[in-house]
Amino acid sequence: MSKKTIALAGQPNCGKSTVFNSLTGAKQFVANYPGVTVDKMMGWYKRNGEDVEVIDLPGTYSLTSYSPEERVTRDVLLCEPLSAVVNVIDAANLKRSLYLTLQLLEMEIPLILDLNMMDVAEKLGVSIDVPGLSRELGAPVVTTAITQGRGREDLLQAIADMSQSGVRASLAVCELYPDLKDALDELEVLLNREENLKGAFPISWLAVKLMEGDPAVAALLRGKGKESASVLARAEEWRARFEREKGVGADIYVSGQRSRRAAAIAKRFAVKKESAKAPLSERIDRAVCNKFFGPVFLLFVIYGFYYLSFIQGYNLTHYTWPILAGIRSFAERILPQPGLIDMPIVREFVLWIVDNLNALFNYIPIFFILFALIAVLEDSGYMPRIAFVLDRILSRFGLHGQSTLPMILGGVVLGGCAVPAVMATKGIPDEKSKLATILTLPMLNCQAKLPLYFLLIGIYFNETVRLPLLGNVNQQSIVIVFIQTISLLFVLPIAKILSMTVLKHKETAPFIMEMPPYHIPTLRGVLGRAAERIWLYIRKITTVVAAVAVILFVLLRFPGLSPEREAHYEAEKDRAVQSFLDKAKGKKLGTGLKSEKDVLDLILYQQGYRELLKSGASAEKKKAYGLENPDFFEIIQNRKDPEAKALEKELKKLIVFRTNALTAIRKERIDNSLLGKTGRALEPLSRYAGFNWRVNVAVLSTLAAKENSVSTLGALYIRETGDGESKNADTLEQRMKRQEEDLTPLHAMALMLFMVLCPPCLPTIMAIRVQTGSTKWMLFAFFVPLVLGLLAAVLVFSGGSALGLTGFEAMWIFYLIPLALTILLGLIKTKKTY
Repeated sequence: MSKKTIALAGQPNCGKSTVFNSLTGAKQFVANYPGVTVDKMMGWYKRNGEDVEVIDLPGTYSLTSYSPEERVTRDVLLCEPLSAVVNVIDAANLKRSLYLTLQLLEMEIPLILDLNMMDVAEKLGVSIDVPGLSRELGAPVVTTAITQGRGREDLLQAIADMSQSGVRASLAVCELYPDLKDALDELEVLLNREENLKGAFPISWLAVKLMEGDPAVAALLRGKGKESASVLARAEEWRARFEREKGVGADIYVSGQRSRRAAAIAKRFAVKKESAKAPLSERIDRAVCNKFFGPVFLLFVIYGFYYLSFIQGYNLTHYTWPILAGIRSFAERILPQPGLIDMPIVREFVLWIVDNLNALFNYIPIFFILFALIAVLEDSGYMPRIAFVLDRILSRFGLHGQSTLPMILGGVVLGGCAVPAVMATKGIPDEKSKLATILTLPMLNCQAKLPLYFLLIGIYFNETVRLPLLGNVNQQSIVIVFIQTISLLFVLPIAKILSMTVLKHKETAPFIMEMPPYHIPTLRGVLGRAAERIWLYIRKITTVVAAVAVILFVLLRFPGLSPEREAHYEAEKDRAVQSFLDKAKGKKLGTGLKSEKDVLDLILYQQGYRELLKSGASAEKKKAYGLENPDFFEIIQNRKDPEAKALEKELKKLIVFRTNALTAIRKERIDNSLLGKTGRALEPLSRYAGFNWRVNVAVLSTLAAKENSVSTLGALYIRETGDGESKNADTLEQRMKRQEEDLTPLHAMALMLFMVLCPPCLPTIMAIRVQTGSTKWMLFAFFVPLVLGLLAAVLVFSGGSALGLTGFEAMWIFYLIPLALTILLGLIKTKKTY
């Protein structure tokens, strides 16, 4: 049995991925090309006893070296042993698609042209002379409407024929570029003298690329050619001479010739019937891309995006969370049971891991809807329209029109997630803008930051203030708007500063805006891509979260209590147990209570009964539970028997003691832990930002996940000992108010601003590492926000304290700084070079 490898190449929005899915079905996987962050889609199919591997190359408009996608596509076409290359062409946009086709012909590869979307072309009244086009280009042409299944067998047969014949298409480059004939002829002679290049690369293609000044080809020549210096020098002379004589660069000339040839071929072989009406896509674009109505329509789309994903997606978690809670309950049942005041480390560790993973899995419904909606926007053709509407604004700050979607995902409006936002940047072709987007996305308000915002706003900003024009307004609504908008006022100027400094030498690419026809997305395609992205998300991130959870568990638990303190708590426990046993002694229902183990069994029995009541168990289940231990059941359930009532009262006191002892032990262990000591050690410095040791520990915990801030504070602000359960039911807000009397709204404002700018969590850090392929940028994305966040917190707290400002007053003054900076930098125009 033989095996062949083919590749699919094409411009974006030509239906290439649909062709790939049609050929391979479910037999596909995603990886990364070595050394870059571009996705590598691979699959396979079997036909006539032959295994065929299919590579879905990144969609690209050309084969220059502007972007990683272009370089990857070119390298695969030149270096992989391909039996056939299928150039997927949008039949409704033949002129645009042929620009890439001409470059593929220059590379002398076994090329098949697939005129896809014939159904769309027919609806638009476009008819194509397929035999004539095939003769003109010297390559076989197949027509398909792959979404309808039309032409699939013809394409498979063409691939098999090409794999058998191995015929390579070619293009007379001297005829295509007549003004460069002398230069190309001389360069080809020089290149033919290089033994290392013969048979490895098409010589005429190398000559064209040298005249274009392609840096990747120049680097290739230096690595393989013995006389590379003289060849490169001669190419430079020819380029300079051409520009002097023609008044235009050779690269611009080459690009123009391809465009003119593509237009001429399309005009000869594609005829469009005249229609009184403009195409439907064009009529829709007159509205959605309108200068005034376009942004308004986009706002409605964004609102719908958030409503369906975050609001309705969050509602779905009400159905998925019981499943996750059930997994935790199952773990609780099978793990070693806790003692009176001690928790088996195996139980603590496993439940800690389960809780951390559940926090991640709980967002899956939201992410699934997010990814499905992204697929709808992509497949419908509206995604390029979003980039078109916003590119004019974003480009002023070093960003890109295609930065829009990542920013939406990251939390331009309150709520989002930086992980899928960073992952969504892979479609940005401009490396400078892509890096600027990635490095600033964590500064947006991801959903994980919201719990801390709401906690602090609820405690410290709940007064009513009178504002001009608005009258009496609650501070909470004002502060929420401030937090929502301040993040964007950080992102835009920081992106501009990065693009003008550390990113100024990064490669840029022309912003080519092509508006594909609108399509109705298929349910299978949308759900399939959403499921694929969810699986990638889980596979890439889950291991990181589990690893970080282990580290945090160790840092918050060890070195633990000293032997003296353990002996102290043990003695208190013995006194409490003995007191209970003394009260039970001599009573009929207390005959089975003779040891600490019996007391613990009674407590666990009582907890089990409470869980049974919460679950809404039937009378039969309650009765069956009572039959397991009738004496225990009498104690916890009988309200009429004085003896049972007295024992239940003593049992409640013991349970309160147990709860308070476990809380005190946990607090002392945290205070004595490595992370707790680190928090206290940072206090001399962090006090300038208004952070005490508890806040320091909470901030450190956010490095794993931003949600940890509130959960860590909940662990650090321990519930106080009380006579009953009322005090133990205190909310975290109440405990923080009571235990942190020195904290003020100014402290809260400084902490919230730090949270806006704080370093990304580890899953986001790992996503940045994956997308940039660079440890350097990963570290940059961690330390720069850390420094900026601390500076902002120090400026607000220390500056506000020196001026005697309240937190609400400091908010207004601080808002003016990034606002003025955004306006100022937005007025500075930067010239892009390619």
